[in-house]
Amino acid sequence: MTVYLSPAPLTQESFAPYGDVIEISGAADKLINQGLCGRHHDLAKLDFGSGRAGISIFDAQARQFPYTLDMMERHPDGSQAFVPLSGVPMLVSVADDEDGKPSTPRVFLSEPHQTINIHRNVWHGVLAPVKEAGQYIVIDRIGDTPNLEEFLFSTPYIVNP
Repeated sequence: MTVYLSPAPLTQESFAPYGDVIEISGAADKLINQGLCGRHHDLAKLDFGSGRAGISIFDAQARQFPYTLDMMERHPDGSQAFVPLSGVPMLVSVADDEDGKPSTPRVFLSEPHQTINIHRNVWHGVLAPVKEAGQYIVIDRIGDTPNLEEFLFSTPYIVNP
């Protein structure tokens, strides 16, 4: 049986169980650089366990609706942040853990300016820019031990706007 999902707007409140939405809301914490730059300080909980922070660039192909969500992954040893470079919205799929596998996913649609940080060990879908290819800076754990678990759904979910 096919299960259909619709993406919800990505907000700090709705995404909090899974990670951080990194965006400006309100005045800067302080002004720096001779008062010409507002610093919005410490907006995400970055967690790299026994590894170190790495910065990579991901070049992701465009996804279209209806979108088939057939796989999720998680990183047990570190968080993973996605910073959009090209201003392309992305589908963000996350799920609670249910006995070592993802439960029914929740799907969000980001705004072009929103950055996300997925907390350590949270099930999530792959990077999925909508309608156009997108480039993203990814800040995640670099280490000597494996940091990836994948799960394939026996029945994929179909995401429609």
